[in-house]
Parts: sequence; C-alpha cells; structure tokens
Amino acid sequence: MKKIFPFFIGTSLVIALGLLASCTKEEVKLGEFDYVNSWIQSNMKEAYYWTDRIPASPNKAQSPDLFFESLLTKPDDRFSWIQENYQELLNSLQGVTKEAGYEFALYRANSTNNNVLAQILYIKKGSPAEIAGLNRGDVIDQINNTQITVDNYQTLLQAIGEPHSITYRPYNFSTNTVGTPKTVSLTTIEYAENPNFLDKVITVNSRKIGYYVYNLFSTGPTASNTQYNDEMDAVFARFKTAGITDLVLDLRFNSGGAETATVNLASLVGKGVDASKVFAKRQYNSTLTTQILNDPKFGSEFLLTRFKSKSQNVGSMLRNNRVYVLTGTRSASASELLINGLKPFMDVFLIGAKTVGKNVGSTTIYEANDPKNKWGMQPIIVKSFNSLDQSDYGNGFTPNIVDADNGAQLPLGDSNEKLLSLAIQHISSSGRIAIDERNMGVPLGHSYDFKNRNSDLIISNNRLPFWK
Repeated sequence: MKKIFPFFIGTSLVIALGLLASCTKEEVKLGEFDYVNSWIQSNMKEAYYWTDRIPASPNKAQSPDLFFESLLTKPDDRFSWIQENYQELLNSLQGVTKEAGYEFALYRANSTNNNVLAQILYIKKGSPAEIAGLNRGDVIDQINNTQITVDNYQTLLQAIGEPHSITYRPYNFSTNTVGTPKTVSLTTIEYAENPNFLDKVITVNSRKIGYYVYNLFSTGPTASNTQYNDEMDAVFARFKTAGITDLVLDLRFNSGGAETATVNLASLVGKGVDASKVFAKRQYNSTLTTQILNDPKFGSEFLLTRFKSKSQNVGSMLRNNRVYVLTGTRSASASELLINGLKPFMDVFLIGAKTVGKNVGSTTIYEANDPKNKWGMQPIIVKSFNSLDQSDYGNGFTPNIVDADNGAQLPLGDSNEKLLSLAIQHISSSGRIAIDERNMGVPLGHSYDFKNRNSDLIISNNRLPFWK
C-alpha cells in the first residue's frame, strides 16, 4: 500500500490515442466523462462510508455530477455532493463565497397567492449589504425587479451570487411594522465570513450570562489559518474574566463546518475536559478501518478525537453544569457533533427548532493541477459517536423547549429577542416559560440552503490516510 496526499486521493488514467482517433465527437465527450468518472468511482470505493453498496456497474457515460449521484446510497446518504470546480468547493468550506453578505429565510407572503418574501436573518460585517444599509428583519419582495414567487424563487436565488437589485421594506423593531418599499443595487464580492458574529455578557439579577453567536465552524479564511479559533479563544477569555455563571451558544444559523473548530469550541465549554478526554469517535468503512488499525503511523488512536486543554475554558463556572444551545431548522452536522460530544460531560439544554440530523462527516477529494479534472467531491466517509458510543441523532435533536423562531422580530443580542429571551427566562426563573406564539408560518427555505457548505462536517485534512 502506498500512502498518498492525506487531503485527497489521486488517480491517473490514460486513454489510448488510437481509440480517440476513431471516436465520434459525442464519443470523445464520453471519453472525457470516463476519465473523471473513473476517478470518482475509484475514490468512492476506497473512502465512501457505504462503499459496499456502490453499484457494481454504474453508467460512466453520464456527466460527472449525475454519475456521482448514481453511486450514492439513498435515502441514508442525504449529504454527499460534488462540484465542478474544486477550488470553489474549498473556498466555500472556509466560508468564502461570492455574495452580497446577507442571509434570509423564505416564507409564503399569504395564503391567497403564490408570492414569497425573504426576511433577512443577519447581515455580515463589512459586506456590500451592510454598506447598503440593510438590516436584520428587512423584508425582500423582489430580486432584479421580479416578484419572488413559489415558482421562481429557486431560479432568482441563483442570481444573487452576481450583482443584483432587491426591492425591500425596512423593518421597524419598535413598532413591529415594515416601511415603504426601497430598491437598492448590490455588488458581490469574494467574502470570507467570520463566524464569530456576536458576544456579550448579559446581567440578570445575580446571574451573568455569556451570549455567543457563532454562525459557521471555520478556523480561518484559509484551511491553514487559525484566526477564527484564536478570536473564539479571546471571546471565552472575556467570559472567564467577567465571571459568567451561565452560557448561551447561538447556533441557530450554523449548518456545520470544520471538525477542528468544533473541537476548539467544545474544549472551551465542557466541564473537566482536557487533551486526555475523548470528544468523539469515528467509524469508517470496514476496509479503511482495517488499513488505519494496521498502519503503525495511525492505529486505534486515529479513530478518536480528543478535547484540547484550554486555559480559557469556562465549564467549571457554569451553574448546574449546563450549557444552553439555541438551534434552528438548519443547525446541522458540526453543530450537532458539538451537542453530542458535550452531552457525556454536561447538561446540554436546547431551545429552538429541531436540528437537521447529520451524524456523519465528509472530506474533500480532488486532484490538484490536473487539467483533465477540475472536479471536487465531498462524500460522506465517517459516522460520529461521542465518548459513550452514542450517535442516535440521525433524525435530529429535539429541543427541550421547542420554538420555531419564525420571524426576525428583534436584533440578535437583544434580551427580548425570542430564543435568547427563552434562555434568560429559564436561567433566571424556575417557573413556567411563556412562549411567544407569533410566527410567519413554516419557512420554504433559507439562503444557506443554496450554499455548498450547507450541513457539512469537514474532517481535518491532516487526519485522513488514504492509500492506493
């Protein structure tokens, strides 16, 4: 067995020139598919979690995206995906996308027509959307002068990665009303989203509540950068200095990301955790597991992810050994890994909507500098368990306090904002919590549904031995 690059699997296929010379134009195209599709098939057989269920004789005449789909195990695999440009894939996984910098939820405008509105959930700092004056709560009716409807919203949303216009109505938090329509033109940029969105300490009676909005598990704007983890450490150093008694993690917009960032956050929160404690266990396919166990460079320790020893850890300061986590319908993957990994060490109290239910992880596979293959794929390769061998969240985590959180009615960080207020009430009172039943109906979807990094748990590149 020959070990190759840990971040991807490479293959080299040569097509005879004599065969190409006799091909029709259509057959040449199929030959191009065959090169990439053979690469897809080889790597999927090696790494795919459900490798034993890959079809024996798939049709390689399909385009690579359709061929990849034909190999997947449905309905078990809801999350593997492929992209034509691997560099764009890598960028998106680090939160770098071409965008204007606003995220939103989609709702039916009313029950009498097919119109759809998009309410802004949050604006990214320093983005074109922030410069244009958009705010959380604003309601968008049109994109590029076209009314958003049930029939066209998916097409219209494909356009917002390029310069576009929106017609929106500013939302007034004080009066709970929207203003007159405005139209603005938005540019788009290659934007690196910093996941450390907001942190503050809220004092309620004798309790000091650390509140942290974290929107993406990313270590930094590039895979080798630790900027965002360093900033996270600084957040918890401030919490520790402030003497917090309670902690609220807001992951309602966090659909996943890097395992290394997940471990960093867990190591700052868990009580009594350090580098000797197991955060998560990994289960690969049987062939890959055997290779790992038999390789002296890896062995059984490779199948474990351990906490880090962090001086900024606040776990011992938290009342009732409890952390509050605010969840949404798109809280997934790395967010759920964090919840599951902390459960053996503390009470993880969830408030919000049921999570997605992704207890599996993926890695990026691509061939660098190969002019014949620019594709990159993100197949599921591993299932995650906590230190107690629990992985029973394939259907999502149901919160202790269920609230759909439909409608951005107050700024994030406002003590009266819906989910945060529920957490504060639970922290400060043992009585019954009054849940605000205002809502805007069931969302049709969210803007981050259209981002390739949606619902991912990315296994760190330096922990993946692949052989050929």
